[in-house]
Amino acid sequence: MDTADFDYDLPPELIAQHPVEPRDAARLMVCVGAAPPEHACVADLGRFLRAGDLLVVNRTRVFPARLDGRKDTGGEVEVLLVQREGDAPDGGERWRAFVRGRVRVGTCIAIADSVATVSACDDADRVLDFPRGVAVLALAERHGHVPLPPYIRRADEAGDRERYQTVFADRPGSVAAPTAALHLTTALIDRLVAQGVELARVDLAIGPGTFKPVQSERIEDHPIHAERGECPAETVAAIARCRARGGRVVAVGTTVVRTLESAARQPGGLAAWAGWTRLYLHPPERLRVVDALLTNFHLPRSTLLMLVSCLTGVDRLLALYAAAIAERYRFFSYGDAMLILPQPAEPSVPAP
Repeated sequence: MDTADFDYDLPPELIAQHPVEPRDAARLMVCVGAAPPEHACVADLGRFLRAGDLLVVNRTRVFPARLDGRKDTGGEVEVLLVQREGDAPDGGERWRAFVRGRVRVGTCIAIADSVATVSACDDADRVLDFPRGVAVLALAERHGHVPLPPYIRRADEAGDRERYQTVFADRPGSVAAPTAALHLTTALIDRLVAQGVELARVDLAIGPGTFKPVQSERIEDHPIHAERGECPAETVAAIARCRARGGRVVAVGTTVVRTLESAARQPGGLAAWAGWTRLYLHPPERLRVVDALLTNFHLPRSTLLMLVSCLTGVDRLLALYAAAIAERYRFFSYGDAMLILPQPAEPSVPAP
């Protein structure tokens, strides 16, 4: 398919720069099959889910991955930590990172009260070795900034530390939030559980590649980024229970879809899974586990938009986006949401 098939025009004023308060006050476009969308808010989610459904969330936690540094030559640089790569030769931590500013192998970068050394340069990536005894995640928590997406045209603020984080985040490792889940509150989750909706968790550490636009003319030629994820055995068991009772597996966000569908594509089918995934979901691919999706509105020409179209079809999705723009929905990470539900099955007719 052509990448241009996933393009659309978005008025820049619809790109949300701050979240709404409270979290579940965000607007919700509800899309059921081919029917016209219904307009609600996230707090109304219980109206559209039913007892027996399974809601799956990503428990990953965003860490303050953006750090200010200074080279040994005196120049200032900005470091975005991406993921730990293992141990440095002296027993310290080795991290893959993006560095804004010119550096080469051997450059030393002072970051707060530590000094990291550039040990490798790979295209835009840099590998940084931190000295033995430096806990890099703790260093980032003390001195780092929230790595807000590039389309949020402001510096991070104190409130972003709490707001660019889900209420159930407990696994540090992401440089971006699973944004659909930013709308959920503890009270809303409690109400859903009380009405018979089960809750399960996966973990996908979201990397900066999630914001990388598709630049190839054909979507199939795009080199998809890798992310580390886990679908635990208890979540696989929850999916089995959901299927047995006739419920729907509802993914909260595209990262949950990628994790569940990666687990389902093992040789023996869906099973507990942990590792790296390069799963690239785009039409005509069909989802094997996920029945419904709560998601935000995504960038034009993005792999996330392509993933969502596996549930809706491309033309239907672009029509829904056009309706959202006409209704002045807010887009992207701090924006509003849409709930995509399958067409209800037609009631069976008894044989004469």
